[in-house]
Amino acid sequence: MADTAFSDIKTMSFELALKELETIVGKLESGQAPLAESIALYERGEALKARCEALLKEAEMRIEKITLKGGQPVGTEPLDTQ
Repeated sequence: MADTAFSDIKTMSFELALKELETIVGKLESGQAPLAESIALYERGEALKARCEALLKEAEMRIEKITLKGGQPVGTEPLDTQ
Protein backbone atom coordinates (compact mmCIF):
# COMPACT_ATOMS: atom_id res chain seq x y z
CA MET A 1 0.00 0.00 0.00
CA ALA A 2 1.52 3.31 -1.04
CA ASP A 3 1.48 6.23 1.40
CA THR A 4 -0.12 8.43 -1.24
CA ALA A 5 -2.98 6.01 -1.88
CA PHE A 6 -4.73 7.07 1.32
CA SER A 7 -3.24 10.53 1.84
CA ASP A 8 -6.72 11.99 2.46
CA ILE A 9 -6.98 9.90 5.63
CA LYS A 10 -4.05 11.73 7.23
CA THR A 11 -6.16 14.87 7.62
CA MET A 12 -9.46 13.26 8.63
CA SER A 13 -11.07 13.97 11.95
CA PHE A 14 -11.67 11.02 14.27
CA GLU A 15 -15.41 11.19 13.68
CA LEU A 16 -15.11 11.24 9.90
CA ALA A 17 -12.58 8.39 9.85
CA LEU A 18 -14.74 6.30 12.19
CA LYS A 19 -17.87 6.90 10.13
CA GLU A 20 -16.13 5.81 6.93
CA LEU A 21 -14.65 2.80 8.70
CA GLU A 22 -18.14 1.77 9.85
CA THR A 23 -19.40 2.09 6.27
CA ILE A 24 -16.56 -0.10 5.00
CA VAL A 25 -17.21 -2.75 7.64
CA GLY A 26 -20.87 -2.82 6.60
CA LYS A 27 -19.95 -3.30 2.95
CA LEU A 28 -17.49 -6.08 3.76
CA GLU A 29 -19.94 -7.84 6.07
CA SER A 30 -22.65 -7.77 3.40
CA GLY A 31 -20.47 -9.86 1.11
CA GLN A 32 -21.77 -7.98 -1.93
CA ALA A 33 -18.46 -6.45 -3.06
CA PRO A 34 -16.35 -8.31 -5.63
CA LEU A 35 -13.03 -9.69 -4.41
CA ALA A 36 -10.85 -6.88 -5.79
CA GLU A 37 -13.12 -4.24 -4.28
CA SER A 38 -13.20 -6.11 -0.97
CA ILE A 39 -9.42 -6.11 -0.82
CA ALA A 40 -9.26 -2.37 -1.58
CA LEU A 41 -11.94 -1.70 1.05
CA TYR A 42 -10.06 -3.78 3.60
CA GLU A 43 -6.82 -1.88 2.93
CA ARG A 44 -8.58 1.47 3.28
CA GLY A 45 -10.24 0.22 6.44
CA GLU A 46 -6.85 -0.65 7.91
CA ALA A 47 -5.59 2.85 7.14
CA LEU A 48 -8.70 4.39 8.73
CA LYS A 49 -8.28 2.19 11.80
CA ALA A 50 -4.67 3.33 12.16
CA ARG A 51 -5.79 6.98 11.89
CA CYS A 52 -8.42 6.51 14.59
CA GLU A 53 -5.91 4.79 16.88
CA ALA A 54 -3.37 7.59 16.38
CA LEU A 55 -5.94 10.28 17.13
CA LEU A 56 -7.07 8.45 20.26
CA LYS A 57 -3.48 8.13 21.45
CA GLU A 58 -2.92 11.87 20.87
CA ALA A 59 -6.05 12.69 22.85
CA GLU A 60 -5.01 10.37 25.66
CA MET A 61 -1.62 12.06 25.91
CA ARG A 62 -3.27 15.49 26.20
CA ILE A 63 -5.53 14.47 29.05
CA GLU A 64 -4.35 15.69 32.40
CA LYS A 65 -5.24 14.31 35.76
CA ILE A 66 -5.97 16.52 38.73
CA THR A 67 -3.53 16.26 41.62
CA LEU A 68 -4.85 16.43 45.14
CA LYS A 69 -3.22 17.45 48.42
CA GLY A 70 -5.24 16.87 51.54
CA GLY A 71 -8.29 16.13 49.42
CA GLN A 72 -8.12 19.51 47.66
CA PRO A 73 -7.16 20.04 44.00
CA VAL A 74 -3.74 21.72 43.76
CA GLY A 75 -2.89 21.39 40.08
CA THR A 76 -2.61 19.03 37.18
CA GLU A 77 -0.01 16.68 35.78
CA PRO A 78 0.20 14.69 32.56
CA LEU A 79 -1.77 11.48 32.48
CA ASP A 80 0.46 8.45 32.98
CA THR A 81 0.01 6.62 29.65
CA GLN A 82 1.40 3.31 30.89
